[in-house]
Amino acid sequence: MKIKKSTIVALVIIITGGLLLLYPTISNWWNTMHQTRAIGSYIEQVEDHSEKEKMQYLKDAEEHNETLLGRSFDRLLLSEDELTTYNNLLKIPETETMAIVEIPKINKKIPIYHGTDEAILQIAVGHIPGTSLPVGGKGTHSVITGHTGLPSARLFTDIEKLGVGDVFMITTFGKKMTYEVDQLVTILPNELDEIRIDPEKDYVTLQTCTPYGINTHRLLVRGTRIDNLVTDSQIIPDAIKINPLIVNTIVILGLIGLLLILKFIISIFRK
Repeated sequence: MKIKKSTIVALVIIITGGLLLLYPTISNWWNTMHQTRAIGSYIEQVEDHSEKEKMQYLKDAEEHNETLLGRSFDRLLLSEDELTTYNNLLKIPETETMAIVEIPKINKKIPIYHGTDEAILQIAVGHIPGTSLPVGGKGTHSVITGHTGLPSARLFTDIEKLGVGDVFMITTFGKKMTYEVDQLVTILPNELDEIRIDPEKDYVTLQTCTPYGINTHRLLVRGTRIDNLVTDSQIIPDAIKINPLIVNTIVILGLIGLLLILKFIISIFRK
């Protein structure tokens, strides 16, 4: 029994369209799982270090931050030696994660990596070299950057929903720091004054491109350090459980399968 060419074409179109529709959901779920595993691995590796070792990692980072005070924005242009030094700070050989950012309002928990290479920004968020390392302290201003609107991972999508008074947390080598949003500004990429280091302040800025799909400007969400909230709990890796996205994917795949079967049966009865 032969199947008409038109039926085959229709099936191919249905399958292709279904795969295209499913790609963002499946890809985002995959990257979320990657982030969860990266966070879990980081926490385990940190816990394997003694308190003395953790304190030394933090101390080395704090000393590095002190060298940035009083420098102009040429600190953002690292030499090869400076870049090597930077990449070895807060660096655990078994993981690429340097810290974790948690944004409760938009339900985000993302690993922070060294640098801003595109390979990093496709799966996580990056720390901008030449800004303070995320260990807190007076006279520090860390800048964490991430993409918005990627079809494969949501990352900093929705940080524009944050407002003054909202909080986010940074956890570095078990040290948890809470920041309260005090400013949201939109700037051009070459405008750097908003990421200056104030010797009296402890800032972290979350940065992403805007407007969505055009990306001519940068949205900066700045937080100033506050005491940790009483309700704050230690970050633990999310349990591997059935994600609603998986359920949705299975349902959609099932519907596509039923459509294909129905189409095939109809084509047979028309013979």
